[in-house]
Amino acid sequence: MSLLQEKLRKYDEPQKMMQLGIYPYFRAISSEQDCEVIINGKKVLMFGSNSYLGLTNHPKIKEAAIEAVRKYGTGCAGSRFLNGSLDIHEKLEHRLAEFVGKDEAIIFSTGFQVNLGVVSCLTGREDYIILDEADHASIIEGRRLSFSNTLKFKHNDMISLESVLQKCTPDKIKLIVVDGVFSMEGDVAPLRQIVALAKKYKASVMVDEAHGIGVFGEHGQGVCHAQGVTKDIDLIMGTFSKSFASLGGFIATDKDTANWLRHHARSYIFSASATPAAIGAANAALDIMLSEPERIKHLWEVTNYALEGFRQMGCEIGNTSTPIIPLYIRDNEKTFAITHDLMENGIFVNPVVSPAVAPQDTLIRFSLMATHTKEHVDRALTEIEKSFKKFGILK
Repeated sequence: MSLLQEKLRKYDEPQKMMQLGIYPYFRAISSEQDCEVIINGKKVLMFGSNSYLGLTNHPKIKEAAIEAVRKYGTGCAGSRFLNGSLDIHEKLEHRLAEFVGKDEAIIFSTGFQVNLGVVSCLTGREDYIILDEADHASIIEGRRLSFSNTLKFKHNDMISLESVLQKCTPDKIKLIVVDGVFSMEGDVAPLRQIVALAKKYKASVMVDEAHGIGVFGEHGQGVCHAQGVTKDIDLIMGTFSKSFASLGGFIATDKDTANWLRHHARSYIFSASATPAAIGAANAALDIMLSEPERIKHLWEVTNYALEGFRQMGCEIGNTSTPIIPLYIRDNEKTFAITHDLMENGIFVNPVVSPAVAPQDTLIRFSLMATHTKEHVDRALTEIEKSFKKFGILK
């Protein structure tokens, strides 16, 4: 046995959870991704999806994907840089730039690749990348590939951010990168305050809108739009795997920055371009965002209904005010056990344990879609209250 195999063989945490019968990952779904799904032949309510507008099963989006395959085939067989650029890529990029209020947009094959490629290539050795400590893993990985100095500030703490900015050499580039909506905690970045500090210290700002687009604003333009700071944000990132009901991602920015990224972002240059089906689906999803604002309105109605229900129940939900609701358990094994118990009673939720969060911050991530009803939420609240009492989370 090689040294590598010896090392990997010692990793047995998943096996321990399997032996206890509470391993919660890779649960295969045998139906469409909707508010109700089928797992092991059983219907369960889905409260673990990022499809905030509930569009993954929309007939117009499915037909758009099929039509794109009929016209362009199943793949592009190359990167955008070389032979993989289609006219539908460019058309959607123009629409996305207009949608979020920037000069240009660039489509990547995944949202993860956007952050990986953009964060890693913008700054130099003597410059600074400044991160919120709760930023998404893709931002962290982009930072790791950069040669720049990295500084972190406490989550959504503007005193901490200013302290970090004061440590930077004044004449060097400073790029602040934050999530608009934080994917585990569900809280929102104070972008107006971040912009004010960025101006004070001559820094640039990039916002990951993966969980904000499709949710904030009348037509889902995102947190930057909702907080009125779009013109002051240098780069806006979005993903297709949430509200756009597809796969891919984009960065929207000014023309000069877009030109740099097209010729330096390695995850863009050296990856095959997004498939025709993915682009067709995302384009149709954008049509629906613009034409059906009532979906976003209903999403917020069920979100506020659920938030109030959890507060009345006595759940610890942190500072969330979005369709992402963290239910803090603060114990790894109990988090797994409760997830399994809820699954047995027809409720699909996601466990979030260390190292994804600190051991003392383990939680169940409960997320809502526009296709959920108050009746769906009531059923979930009932089952969650039973389970939390069973495992001693609620008195």
